[in-house]
Amino acid sequence: MASVMLEKVNKRFGSTRVIEDVSLDIGDGEFVVFVGPSGCGKSTLLRLIAGLESITHGDLNIDGQRVNHLTPPERGIGMVFQSYALYPHMSVYDNIAFGLKLAKSDRQTVDERVRQTAKILQLDGLLDRLPKALSGGQRQRVAIGRAMAREPKILLFDEPLSNLDAALRVQTRNEIAHLHERLGSTMIYVTHDQVEAMTLADRIVVLRAGHVEQTGSPRELYEQPASRFVAGFIGSPKMNFLSVAARAEGDAGCRISIPGLGEHVLPRQLPAGEREASLTLGVRPEHLAPVAAEGEAGFKILNVEYLGSEAYLYLEAPEGEALVCRTEAPAPFARGDRVTLDFAPHRAHLFDQEGRALPPVDASETRVSATMS
Repeated sequence: MASVMLEKVNKRFGSTRVIEDVSLDIGDGEFVVFVGPSGCGKSTLLRLIAGLESITHGDLNIDGQRVNHLTPPERGIGMVFQSYALYPHMSVYDNIAFGLKLAKSDRQTVDERVRQTAKILQLDGLLDRLPKALSGGQRQRVAIGRAMAREPKILLFDEPLSNLDAALRVQTRNEIAHLHERLGSTMIYVTHDQVEAMTLADRIVVLRAGHVEQTGSPRELYEQPASRFVAGFIGSPKMNFLSVAARAEGDAGCRISIPGLGEHVLPRQLPAGEREASLTLGVRPEHLAPVAAEGEAGFKILNVEYLGSEAYLYLEAPEGEALVCRTEAPAPFARGDRVTLDFAPHRAHLFDQEGRALPPVDASETRVSATMS
């Protein structure tokens, strides 16, 4: 196990800056997930930690030692790639043992490490098989075992589940979580799938265009997003957004005007010194409660998705993408029905024109009703 510290790390390829002034502290035994859209720099950052790419500027420290100049083996790092990268002519045993043999470990040490690793990963009955005789999930476990067998200080995962089908992703995701619990090792995991990030991480690092947008626990990022980008990226379906006009309302927060929905007071502070502002309202689908409307009032339901335990209603919005709200299944609504929306003010978020979240103020958690006029 080991701690990792990045201090103003930058990476450039020619004139293109891929990583920009990233500073992070990753604790001993912590499971940290780098998440973000394609091209945000998360895999490049992982490769900088691994030593597979050189750092242009900044320092990387492992257990307090600057390691910029060290090779991957010297850093005590094991890495699991997106592709399994197994040797097809070698058995499971030999694939797991490969790194140990390269390190010239003695035969007894190799055998003990391989069998211990196989037992942890529930591969002990498959040691004589070739990769072609394994399922996708089993192959990924062999790849993890090969990285584990050398007992690295840190395990790095670069989108290890992206080549698996949906059922295997869930199964292997649970196995990785249990593995971290058993080993207590420091793990850094890269994914573009925010569900993986939410279910695996002790702490999530959200990256955007090469810089850190926000770090925090899954709950912190979900309930207290620092920006519209984080609010829209974390959560599935994503948060609903509407443009609103706002004006200060004293200690109560601010009064917002929503096109077609009227005015409501939300416990959020306007930017310092501003009495009025054009903002973006954000409300998550589960925080919008649909209520049957009469006549032409409310929102028209464009589609209903039934998912067994819950249903999603897609509603005609006054602007942009359809509004989405989640309700229990079976939903008492059908395509073409009209509904009004009820939501709690403390569940709503407001973002300024730069996409930064406005801070909350103390306010009662009275509910407000939103209906289209």
